[in-house]
Amino acid sequence: MNACSIRSPDAFPARKEISVNGVVLPYAAVAAEAQNHAAASPAEAFAEAAQALVVRELLLQEAKRRGLTPEPVQDSAARRETDEDALIRALVAAEVPQDEPDEESCRRYFDNNRRRFRSADIYEAAHILIAATPETEAAALRATREIIARLKDDPSGFADAARACSACPSRESGGNLGQITRGQMIEEFESALFAMAPGEMSREPLRSRHGFHIIRLDRRIEGREQPFEAARARIASFLSETRERQAIAGFIAHLARQADIRGISLSASSRGA
Repeated sequence: MNACSIRSPDAFPARKEISVNGVVLPYAAVAAEAQNHAAASPAEAFAEAAQALVVRELLLQEAKRRGLTPEPVQDSAARRETDEDALIRALVAAEVPQDEPDEESCRRYFDNNRRRFRSADIYEAAHILIAATPETEAAALRATREIIARLKDDPSGFADAARACSACPSRESGGNLGQITRGQMIEEFESALFAMAPGEMSREPLRSRHGFHIIRLDRRIEGREQPFEAARARIASFLSETRERQAIAGFIAHLARQADIRGISLSASSRGA
């Protein structure tokens, strides 16, 4: 079910009054908000919507209690912010610090997560695919082993064998797959490929849902680690956003503890909304 699915009100839970400090959230408003939540069931969508509206009401009540004045902004497409959204934005800006992470914090994150700042290894490979169905599996396996045996004696025949026998479109280029990085191929193919040494060819057929593969790894280009200076801006942005989300979640949790909320309890995820 996607977020744009139209759910019938009959699919939602029985009507139950939900209120925040005596302010009742209309059932129709919760049902309308539920259309924006791509949950596994209408009941879950309704619960998520109710929690989101409770959080929104908590923030609006606090903004009004502080006497904040809405100052809506307009984007480049001339879309104007609502007064309520402007109030919530002003409250969050007043409550949540916008401190830039310092150099030490950024460098510590970089040192603890170096793998995230390394370019992917690149593999240049070729393969031959012998298609197989449950009915033809035995014959396909024999054919694959025969090709492997021939190629062990004459590795230079790989491209010709791919053109003659492979069921993959790469046969047009002699089985050449070009440059591959992690996540581009099916898992079993990648596991076999990444364990090979450059110049190595499959010793045994590799079974996948597509059939039997013969793989040849031609070259591996090691990924390079990005220097801290190049990664610093991205790290600072990530740490700043993380701190902001945590601060907002803590602020909402504080408001919820002081509020009289009836008809629903806030989950940890909704407090971080």
